[in-house]
Amino acid sequence: MYDGDGPMPADELRARVRDKDAVVGMFTDPIDKAFFDSAPNLKIVATVAVGYNNIDVASARSGGVVVTNTPDVLTDSTADLAWAMILAMTRRIAEGDRLVRRGGWIGWSFDFMLGSEVRGKQLGVIGFGRIGRAVAQRAEAFGMRVEHAGRGGAGMSLDRLLNTSDVVSLHVPLTPDTRHLIDRRALARMKRSAYLVNTSRGPVVDEEALAWALRERLIAGAALDVYENEPTVHPDLLKLENVLLVPHLGSATTETRTAMADLAVENVLAVLAGKPPLTPIP
Repeated sequence: MYDGDGPMPADELRARVRDKDAVVGMFTDPIDKAFFDSAPNLKIVATVAVGYNNIDVASARSGGVVVTNTPDVLTDSTADLAWAMILAMTRRIAEGDRLVRRGGWIGWSFDFMLGSEVRGKQLGVIGFGRIGRAVAQRAEAFGMRVEHAGRGGAGMSLDRLLNTSDVVSLHVPLTPDTRHLIDRRALARMKRSAYLVNTSRGPVVDEEALAWALRERLIAGAALDVYENEPTVHPDLLKLENVLLVPHLGSATTETRTAMADLAVENVLAVLAGKPPLTPIP
């Protein structure tokens, strides 16, 4: 067990797995070829996350190592957070909180800090897996219509979704194809009144491009739960009021994190007992 601050250093991780049969890891752990080369006895890596872009799956499979993740159990908590971010951003809640705390509020005014309603607007969901669908399902309660863009040409084209949506919510895995999916060109395609939400993986959004788009008011606002170089946030974003910055809280409820840990351990116990894993990666 590692109880240090932050992720375990890669060299220490490789040293510790030399005689291990199983590893329960986080998405911050570098599970690469060097890792697998250091662990000849390894039978399973159970990551406590849905995404597994930090794991060299090809090296795992060539070495006969099972890799599992924790889908389903964090779907609702992440979808709930996405909606909390949508509402906080469109109604300028965090901006108002900062104003009150620094003593800048001088009282009620008819046109003070006007936000945007979501009712009657279009929610564009990019990535229509478990979490994307859960976010879409919640839209009905807020009177939003939903369009989605997904793999294999499903739903609306990405360009049209960006061009027509009032809120764009990202739910894609991080792959070479989705890295910087939201770049300057994509942001320029969005409505000037639109908002961007990212609860997927940080590098899906080009943060420098996003800061440019927000600064130039090419979009109305953004809400981020994940970042390109966590825990570092692009310094230009820190200066802007029209971006909500959340410290990677997508699955951060006691109930969900407990369920994720339990599922990872159940996968390990199954594999070490010679049984099939409960949730192997596809």
